[in-house]
Amino acid sequence: MLMNKARSPSQYQDGDGMSYSEKETLKQLPEGSSWPKFSGSGEYDNMELIDYIDGLFIDVPSIPDYWITARLNTAFKGHASIWYTEMNEIHGRRNWPWWKSQIIQKYTNGTWIWQKTMSFENDKYSVDKDPY
Repeated sequence: MLMNKARSPSQYQDGDGMSYSEKETLKQLPEGSSWPKFSGSGEYDNMELIDYIDGLFIDVPSIPDYWITARLNTAFKGHASIWYTEMNEIHGRRNWPWWKSQIIQKYTNGTWIWQKTMSFENDKYSVDKDPY
């Protein structure tokens, strides 16, 4: 004898194959077009993109990693877009921690670190610089 098991609302699926809870989670994820853009040239800040995506995982902890990585292509422009496409073709689907480490490895070089350090040093408060 077969018994009908009661299903929770999170288990119901429409024709798109997504559960109710997945749809609710997806509603909390900003559209890829609103993400920070990163070109990898000129004065760039790859950490803005990394911090933004890390923040998504904090703000929406139930979000599956692949929902984030599937939208990464919308964040890259110019040289960074070419780099991303090549990396994606070579390595295939990877999780966010892997992409994060690759972005840092590729775009956080000595010049970038020096510029950030100098910016911080120049922005520090000094009694000698105080106009009052």
